[in-house]
Amino acid sequence: MIFYDCATAPSPRRARMFIAEKGLKPEIRQIDLAKGEHLSDAFRSVNPSATVPVLITDSGLVLTENNGIVSYIEAEHPGPALLGETAEQKGLVAQWNALAEQRGGQPIAEALRNGNPAMKGRALTGPVNFEQIPALAERGLQRVGLYFDLLEERLSETPYLAGETFTWADISAYVFADFARVVRMRIPEGHTATRAWFDRIAERPSASA
Repeated sequence: MIFYDCATAPSPRRARMFIAEKGLKPEIRQIDLAKGEHLSDAFRSVNPSATVPVLITDSGLVLTENNGIVSYIEAEHPGPALLGETAEQKGLVAQWNALAEQRGGQPIAEALRNGNPAMKGRALTGPVNFEQIPALAERGLQRVGLYFDLLEERLSETPYLAGETFTWADISAYVFADFARVVRMRIPEGHTATRAWFDRIAERPSASA
């Protein structure tokens, strides 16, 4: 397998952690987003959407979205199960992964891409340029705060988002919670359940992959 990565970006980090948890070692090809390598003709011949991650399987299948990548890997390498084993677990993993994306990843991206002068004209990922909307940056910051509240409420009830075991949902939520630092947002003081969960995941080898 070939994995197109960017060491500083949250989206490929999610897939990278999943791959590490499975004990797999694909060929890694780094794409420097800061230098615009994702917009090059060479990379766009791999992924016309100009985004990472990308996984090319041994059969030549090209997967360009995280949920497609992890679904493929889980089917090929079932253990350890990170997408759930029972119907209930699978439903909870999918639900909490979606919530992490919608309430964590999206508002962080809104705040960063619409508020950072370095991203002028690049308010959305992909090959098409979009101008920044400052109001979206303000709204994004508010939503990140609500994301941390959502995590605290859930993690006060259960050690991991989908229940008793670490899953793909935790990987996504952890990566977004960590990446929130780029918009100067961090786990609030008093969110003790979230902090304990975050620290447990940070100790896993995959968190440093």
